[in-house]
Amino acid sequence: NVLVPYLQNTFDLPEGTLTIEELKGRIKDNWKGASNIVAALWGRISGSGLAIIAGLANFLLIPVVTFYLLRDWDILIARIRELLPRAWETTVTDISTECHEILGAFIRGQLMVMLALGVIYSIGLGFVGLNLALLLGLLAGTASIVPYLGFIVGIVAAGCAAYFQFGGEWLPLVYVALVFGVGQVLESVLLTPLLVGDKIGLHPVAVIFAIMAGGQLAGFTGVLLALPVAAVMMVWLRHVHKRYKESDLYHSTEG
Repeated sequence: NVLVPYLQNTFDLPEGTLTIEELKGRIKDNWKGASNIVAALWGRISGSGLAIIAGLANFLLIPVVTFYLLRDWDILIARIRELLPRAWETTVTDISTECHEILGAFIRGQLMVMLALGVIYSIGLGFVGLNLALLLGLLAGTASIVPYLGFIVGIVAAGCAAYFQFGGEWLPLVYVALVFGVGQVLESVLLTPLLVGDKIGLHPVAVIFAIMAGGQLAGFTGVLLALPVAAVMMVWLRHVHKRYKESDLYHSTEG
């Protein structure tokens, strides 16, 4: 009896346009809609919170699992070797050892590529005149552990820094793009083939072909895994070639 006249006077509504039953119905409908929105929002928040907690738990488990694996690695390898058939043990051990050495060489070579790119980007951005040249160069070099990510992160971050530092002038932006373009060409044509391909026993042309083939077959994941997979495949192919050269089929002289 009080609310309806108040709303009519406040909003200048004609008599009879708003009844208490109609008001109750609208409030009830809006309340149901609001409760559904709150429930959906709470579901998303709780789901995201659980995902974040699970991610943090997995992240905290990584150093623990790594510690125990490093501590007991020799024991695990020895147990696995005991389970292998005696006729296969030597071959499997040789292949596994060679793959381990190849993957280790790949990681060391990739770290050298990251360091070289960090130096190149820092020097290039220093010539451009960026105040954060060293920081941005090291950031781009570190992100280069993932192919093309260092180029994308570096050119975006350095472009923003150049835009604000030089007051929106376009010439420094061109210089920044040139620095990262040169760095990307050096990485693809020179650094990765020489520092990574040489250490894992792949010809520079084979490195470029492996990266291109990985990108065509599996996209970004293929580019990321192309070189280690190609290196492991080369180990297997070398052992297959060796077995073939030692086989009776190779030495047979019968037509």
